[in-house]
Amino acid sequence: MEGTPTSRAERRRRTEERILSAARAIFAECGFQRTTIRAVAAAAEVDPALVMQYFGSKQELFEQAVRIPSIPPLDGELDPVEELLGRIGMKTGPLPQATLAMMRSMLTHPDAAEEVRGKLDSQVAQLADAIDSGDAELRAALMVSTMLGVTIAHQLLGLTALRGASPERIAETLRASLRALADG
Repeated sequence: MEGTPTSRAERRRRTEERILSAARAIFAECGFQRTTIRAVAAAAEVDPALVMQYFGSKQELFEQAVRIPSIPPLDGELDPVEELLGRIGMKTGPLPQATLAMMRSMLTHPDAAEEVRGKLDSQVAQLADAIDSGDAELRAALMVSTMLGVTIAHQLLGLTALRGASPERIAETLRASLRALADG
C-alpha cells in the first residue's frame, strides 16, 4: 500500500540490496581492483560508512555481490560436444552482472579466480567422464577453455566478429574443433 511506513528491517533489506546492486554493476564494469567503496556508495546513494557497516570490507562486499550460480551439469543425454554447443546462446547472451563481475575480476583477484576455477574444474570432470580417451581430462579442459575463451571474447572484449555472429553460427563453426578434441 502506497505511503505505508515500512519496518526498519525492511528498510535495511532494501538498502542492502541497493548497495549489492550497485556493487554488482561497478564490479562488472571495473573488476575488483578498480572498484572503490566510495563509487559503490555513490551509485547506491548512501554514505560509504554505511557500506562498511553492512559489509565490513570490500572483500566481503565482493563475495556477496558476485555469488554466481553453479554451472548446470551435463545431463548425459546428448553427446558432450552437442551439450557444450547447446550452451553457446547462454555464453553469448546477456549474462547476470554477478557473472560479468566475477569474469572481469578472475584474472586479478585470487578469490574470484579460485571460485571460477572450482566451477570449471567441476565441469571439466563431468565432461571427462563422457569422453572415451586416456587423456580425457586434458581434452575436456581444452574444450571448456575454448568455451571460456568464446565467452570472454564475446562478453568482455566484444570482438566484432563474435558479436556479429549468431549463436548457431558460432556453434556450427566450433563443432569440428570440439569434436576433434572429444574424439581424438
